[in-house]
Amino acid sequence: MSLYEKREEGDVDHYQNQEAAEAGCVSVKSDKSMENALNYSNETVDFNPRDDQTGVLQQDSVQKADDGLRRAKDQHKISMTNTYESLFERNRIYTQLCIIHGESEGVNEEHEVLHREKTPRLQDTQINCNNIFKDLPGPGLEKKGKIKAVLTKGMAGIGKTVSAQKFILDWAEGKANQDVDFMVVLPFRELNLIRDHQYSLHRLLLDFHPELQDLNSKIFEECKVVFIFDGLDESRITLKFSDSEKVSDVTEVSSVGMLISNLLKGNLLPSALIWITSRPAAANQIPSKYINRVTEIRGFDDPQKEEYFRKRISDEHQASRIISHITRVRSLHIMCHIPVFCWISSTVLQKFLKEDLSAEIPQTLTEMYIHFLLTQINMGNQKYKERDPEKLLQSNREVIVKLAEVAFKQLMKGNVMFYEEDLIESGLDVTDASVYSGICTEIFKEESVIHQRKVYSFIHLSFQEFLAALYVSYSHVMKNMEPLQLFLDDKHERDRPKRNRYRSKNISLFQLLKLAVDKTHQIQNGHLDLFLRFLLGISLDSNQELLKDLLPQTENNSKIIKGFMRYIQETIKRNDNLSANRSINLFLCLLEMNDQTLYQEIQEFVKSDKHSDMYLSFAHCSVIAYVIQTSEEVLDVFDPMEYKTTEEGRWSLIPAVINCRKALLARLRLSIQQCDSLSLALRSSNSCLKQLDLSNNNLQDSSVKLLSTGLKSSHCHLNILRLVFCNLTGQCCESLSSALQSSNSQLRELDLSSNDLQDSGVKLLSVGFESPNCQLNILRYLRTQINNDSNKTKRHLSSARYFLCACNAWSSVSLDFLYFGLILILVQWSMMVMPVFLALSTNA
Repeated sequence: MSLYEKREEGDVDHYQNQEAAEAGCVSVKSDKSMENALNYSNETVDFNPRDDQTGVLQQDSVQKADDGLRRAKDQHKISMTNTYESLFERNRIYTQLCIIHGESEGVNEEHEVLHREKTPRLQDTQINCNNIFKDLPGPGLEKKGKIKAVLTKGMAGIGKTVSAQKFILDWAEGKANQDVDFMVVLPFRELNLIRDHQYSLHRLLLDFHPELQDLNSKIFEECKVVFIFDGLDESRITLKFSDSEKVSDVTEVSSVGMLISNLLKGNLLPSALIWITSRPAAANQIPSKYINRVTEIRGFDDPQKEEYFRKRISDEHQASRIISHITRVRSLHIMCHIPVFCWISSTVLQKFLKEDLSAEIPQTLTEMYIHFLLTQINMGNQKYKERDPEKLLQSNREVIVKLAEVAFKQLMKGNVMFYEEDLIESGLDVTDASVYSGICTEIFKEESVIHQRKVYSFIHLSFQEFLAALYVSYSHVMKNMEPLQLFLDDKHERDRPKRNRYRSKNISLFQLLKLAVDKTHQIQNGHLDLFLRFLLGISLDSNQELLKDLLPQTENNSKIIKGFMRYIQETIKRNDNLSANRSINLFLCLLEMNDQTLYQEIQEFVKSDKHSDMYLSFAHCSVIAYVIQTSEEVLDVFDPMEYKTTEEGRWSLIPAVINCRKALLARLRLSIQQCDSLSLALRSSNSCLKQLDLSNNNLQDSSVKLLSTGLKSSHCHLNILRLVFCNLTGQCCESLSSALQSSNSQLRELDLSSNDLQDSGVKLLSVGFESPNCQLNILRYLRTQINNDSNKTKRHLSSARYFLCACNAWSSVSLDFLYFGLILILVQWSMMVMPVFLALSTNA
């Protein structure tokens, strides 16, 4: 048994931990010696002075080992404190991030930002980062065995690394997790540099944490160790989980990838705890059977956004103005769930308010990023003595264009972290890279890591996407299209001889933007969606004016831009082959270009009664659903059958139910996929749905189980649910019964008519009826198959306290039972009314 398993579970006070160490609880040898000391017997024992002397020497040896371990732990904590306390804003500004148990459902086939805009916030079980390995309280979250490996997902810049740093720092400062002896931090961005080397796990630990070099390799098997692998999405290491190579000794040499795999499989240091962070797209590199808990960082919710701005901006009036502006502009408000975007926004908007600029405050992402870039350039200029405007302008242009080229070329490869070889390949000298990171400190980061190697990155993936778009625009203005061939050529063009591809340098702006749209549509995971929004935003004359010192002057493009806006509108209105995600991104591109035309048209169309007058493409339906879903006004009644479109088009409208009071979804031939979307809507914190009619759909029991999950959510406000003729059996009644028993249940009326429930199903429902949490007033079961001779069935149904059990001539339930049900209703009614009647009579 390892040492930490002998300790009490949970956090302990730092001083208590020290007392435990002083008591000799940190050495296997000391444990064994104590066990021997307590092993008394009735046998006669001969006294030998040499034995006593040996015992004293052993005790001295144990004490020295304990002292050495304690010193190593203290040095390790000091080292970690020095490393991490300066890497994020101090506690005055730090805002607790929203880490939730579980993850967003479904495969993410869209850009992270768009996914965030569309994904409703669910009922979350939030976790403090310090409790990431601990059991969670609450029903359904019972302990399922030891939590060894935790995978935390989150989009770029959402705060995964900051959460890990906070976890480490709180431990190092004695605030939490004092039962942990060592924390080993192994970022993938650094592991990439040694991916081709052979290492033992012990050697790897010492390379990353030299302060542990005096410890014996075996001590890590006896102590509680947490490994933190940060940034799986940045990994260029192959992880293999086959049984071909097993590494079980910390001194055994193997590849870095094999060491990580064996740690996760439990072959190396079986008692070690492991925390891995990753962007969602890369998380599937590790088989789920090696992960005990999955969490997701959603970033700031609305109150946390406000908390961050008020902590960072000392001027209360200024903070309120910035919060007000961010809240009004939806695209900015959405992005502010990313902590780094909050920092960018506060930097830009504070400058505007401080200087009282007459220019309009940024309304789009492109405008915000342009102003941030210009702000950072001005700050860089102040570091140098050069005051000649022309020389400064030329210098700035060279720096930004070079960085933009790196951003573009690495974005096309999917890289967010760069090494010296990547920069050289992108045409940037390594020496220049250090200079550029000094000039643009807050844009381009240079980090010294293991073996004095350098790692480079931009402040955030979205800023890399912005600079990449800037590079495309710059290359077009300079009529230098050669660097863009990889981006612009489709797979058919690449098969042609190079001399035949885009020989003309005079490709029009309209052609460039159209090719960019076509290119992004070819990428199913939405990798370039935000890049496209920035490219279209930069093309506006107003933004070209802001960038006039970086981009050469161009002629007025307003007519071309208006023509391209019309092209996007027509693409959305007429394209049945465009996916929902691509359609919505095109719509967001229009908003990024300050074109509100389609948005206003859709709002008027939804409010009108002329839904069947115009044919709607699949893409158009997807955008309509998005507009309804994100509108501040709640729709009273939503019926997709009123819309003139295809069956797939009506299905694409279903996410809109989240912002409707009454949804009529009968006869839509819904599948389990659509029911999953409905369950998600019911669980959303901003769900407005009160009535839901799903009649005449072949839902079957599996779909009802999904819906029941939504019914149990504290965010669900559904009062009426109709499931008439949905091919249901008694198997679905267990999940419905569970929903009725939930303390969150608000269901008042349930219609299960024309379904084959059978006696077994009714029996299950009756359990829900008897629950004190059940709010049901009306249960309908017309033409429901129930055994006429079953007295048990009658008793089950009659146990309902406030139910109207509606039957008709085709029902197999006897008429006398209907009378019994009506009498029951009358009795209940009289019990409620009689006291009032008697009170009135008494007063009279």
